[in-house]
Amino acid sequence: MSTAQGSGGAYGAGKAGTPFDPLEFIKKPQVILRAVSLIWSIIVFGCIIAEGWHGDMCQMHGDNNACGYGTGIGIIAFLICLIFLVIDAMFENISSVQHRKYVVIGDLGLSALWTFLWFVGFCYMTDAWRRSEEGAPYIAPNGYGKDHVQAAIAFSFFSIITWGGLTFFAVRRYREGVTETFQEGYNPEQNASSPYSSFPGSDTGDPYQAPFGGQKEAPEYQPPTY
Repeated sequence: MSTAQGSGGAYGAGKAGTPFDPLEFIKKPQVILRAVSLIWSIIVFGCIIAEGWHGDMCQMHGDNNACGYGTGIGIIAFLICLIFLVIDAMFENISSVQHRKYVVIGDLGLSALWTFLWFVGFCYMTDAWRRSEEGAPYIAPNGYGKDHVQAAIAFSFFSIITWGGLTFFAVRRYREGVTETFQEGYNPEQNASSPYSSFPGSDTGDPYQAPFGGQKEAPEYQPPTY
């Protein structure tokens, strides 16, 4: 099967060729979560790049890996969100069910992975910041950058929630796709019990039954005439 079929389409979208509706598109939960995740990723890596460093040292206890980790996953998360927003907009025009399946599986895998990476990043940066002390050589004086570092940590926590939500919706779309594509219109029990199409009256009644309910009588024996 190469095209989306079934009354509900496949993998959470209708049949291919449906006109694109911007209002309906921005109302989709996964689109909203993806847009929010994109904005929050910008906040995380933007705050770290702007004031998360003092000279060549990270303000989170001088652990350059903490700043590098937060910046790295933030930038990659931004790119992933941007790419999948474009794919979401084009999704209903993908006529191949198999290609839709690959997109949803990719969305599911990346969303689950980044949920985990944001969790690791939040724990890592929180612990590094907790160990930081005012006045240490690697901490900027007068609280410079403190708000930016704390904002990066806070929005890394919020990103766990939004990426977890994206994982949930990807799982739901995958399960809907499997149900509609491979199970709709197919009843194994019915096919097993009656492999051939049945006809009215074929399972009951006498083979000599008349079309209008009357019983055919066996013809009387007529002796031959000479």
